[in-house]
Amino acid sequence: MALEETINKFLIAFVKNDPGNSLVAHGGMRIYDSVIVAFAAADDPLFEKLKEPGVIGPDHLSPPQWLASARSVISYFLPFTKEIRQSNRHPGLPSEEWVSARIDGEEFNRAVRKSLLSLVEKLNGQGVAPALESRFKVKGVTSNWSERHAAYIAGLGTFGLHSHLITAKGCAGRLGSVITSLELAPTARPYNDLHEYCLWFTNGTCGDCIERCPSEALTFEGKDKHACESYLNTEIMPRYKPRYGCAKCQIAVPCEDNIPTS
Repeated sequence: MALEETINKFLIAFVKNDPGNSLVAHGGMRIYDSVIVAFAAADDPLFEKLKEPGVIGPDHLSPPQWLASARSVISYFLPFTKEIRQSNRHPGLPSEEWVSARIDGEEFNRAVRKSLLSLVEKLNGQGVAPALESRFKVKGVTSNWSERHAAYIAGLGTFGLHSHLITAKGCAGRLGSVITSLELAPTARPYNDLHEYCLWFTNGTCGDCIERCPSEALTFEGKDKHACESYLNTEIMPRYKPRYGCAKCQIAVPCEDNIPTS
């Protein structure tokens, strides 16, 4: 079995069977549907492009800066289940299920990363999950490793007006990645443009995510990340602390759970 197939099957089984993929406080509601996986070459020129001002910036670390022996990047998308998504369709404040899925779901995502690192080791490779490393830093609203951009480079999807990545299973979910010394065949990127899957950027229609945003952080010019962060800190955190979340712009929009065509 090819390494890529081994990794893909492993992640699908882990997400399906691990008990951490559920919300105990909400009757065991499943958090994520089946994962989708893609691979990028660690020396893909796009990783260096992320260092440019106006893209992410010079603080963003390339795969070899995280792991000297880096050959590949494994990127994956965990789509939220229909039950989680439906709970957050109403306007205004997020649902209790959603904020639980946002926090408990990211904890499960950490477990996915750790399990993938263990698999890489069993396959006689080295691996690093940047999001688990002490070197991982967030400065303002920018981090030194972008899961979204790594996923774009790996062929998982393109960006929407709301700045989330639109994948074959939509934008409502969480991303993760592991950098490894294993030589893995890169996934072909089925797109040519950064925003190819977004209806607003491709034909000037939609913009539904703007109406969904309770913080008014979204306009046709894009997303004001500082306004979004301020809303989370002032309106959401005090109500749900220590949990938080919103992502109304991911729900009840054409790209919620697929690549929209019209």
